[in-house]
Amino acid sequence: MRKAILHPFPGGIHPHDEKGLTASLPIEDAPIPPRVFIPLSQHIGAPAEPIVKPGDHVRTGDKIAEARGFVSANIHASVSGIVRAIQPYPHASGRLAPAIEIETSDEDQTFVPTKDRKDALALPSQALIPFIREAGIVGMGGATFPTHVKLSPPEDKPIHSLIINGVECEPYLTADHRLMLERTSEVIEGITYIRYILDASFSYVAIEANKPDAIKRMKELISDPDIHVITLPKRYPQGAEKQLIKTILGEEVPAGGGLPMDVGAVVQNVGTTFAIYEAIRWGKPLIERITTVTGHGVALPKNLRVRIGTPVSDIIAYCGGWREPPGKLILGGPMMGINQYDDRVPITKGTSGILLMPRGEVGDYHPHTCVRCGRCVTVCPMGLLPNFLGVFSEHGRFTDAERLHLLDCIECGSCTYICPAKRPLVQMIRYAKGEVLRRRKKVANK
Repeated sequence: MRKAILHPFPGGIHPHDEKGLTASLPIEDAPIPPRVFIPLSQHIGAPAEPIVKPGDHVRTGDKIAEARGFVSANIHASVSGIVRAIQPYPHASGRLAPAIEIETSDEDQTFVPTKDRKDALALPSQALIPFIREAGIVGMGGATFPTHVKLSPPEDKPIHSLIINGVECEPYLTADHRLMLERTSEVIEGITYIRYILDASFSYVAIEANKPDAIKRMKELISDPDIHVITLPKRYPQGAEKQLIKTILGEEVPAGGGLPMDVGAVVQNVGTTFAIYEAIRWGKPLIERITTVTGHGVALPKNLRVRIGTPVSDIIAYCGGWREPPGKLILGGPMMGINQYDDRVPITKGTSGILLMPRGEVGDYHPHTCVRCGRCVTVCPMGLLPNFLGVFSEHGRFTDAERLHLLDCIECGSCTYICPAKRPLVQMIRYAKGEVLRRRKKVANK
């Protein structure tokens, strides 16, 4: 086993992690909602195509929408019931998007496995990928890239290193932490499947030092000497793919669109690894996920196992509702999560957290002109110039922003966090990235 020598990435910040609200709370099952609204787009790539129609009866785990194209993901019914509609509905992205509405029936809502592939490692390694594809698994750390694509690198990109991401550096969130504590054996079995598929020589489980119980638990149960648990110092955005690869392998993913496979690495989130275990071992599709409901605005913070498509309003009600007047409702964490305008938005495969911030905590927001202090440059983990990217984005100078490697921004929010002028840098950069990509697509379609 190659000994890991840590290579700290540049920049980064140390926000208050606020994980004490939920870190010690065991995972609970959220109630089955009376209706679910399952978006057809819960992943990077083409939306899934519905294969059901209003009036159809579906059972928990039935496929209700098929992947359209290679970079896409299947969608499954998270409850048993009647399909009532397929129409636009509030989406986590902040816009309306097509969703399948299912009215829950009174029948048993449990997914019943029909398989036990305890001999899965006796199958050819590539025979496991269709199980993952069929289950509709995507990156559950927030990126939502279809997992079967990620585990199918081209032949000229051999993978030597697998990194399991248990860092969970985003403040407030503890879903991955609890999963490592409570379903340790299953996560480890998932790791063995991924290693087998990739034929990776080196495997690492990366966990930040603020989770000593998870580190201890993983070390106790991992018997394979080729799976190494690595304790990383607490630092944001330690859990970002490129930063993990830099820290653990000392490799730089190429700028300008480079991928981890370009340096022989694949990174998988702990939640994704657990979903892979369930898909391969039991044939279970991705119909639920662990989500942290947290923040000083919620009456009863919790770590919940939630069915995909459950309205956030139902989850908030189960957690006792708002304890103070609402300020912000964020899906994800405070650094990279997306502020919501409607609490009817449903849980998706990428919803790692529901953060409720009371009005008094949010305060008034008055951005000012850049004061040229350079703090954003100091903390940028990608070595970019967020100050200039923000100004160019604000004034529509997208070509100039692109020349400064705009698309290499990972949108971690470190620049916005540290800015004394309270400039929404990451939001402006995200807008500019969208404009650049739209222009590129327009040119390509001519």
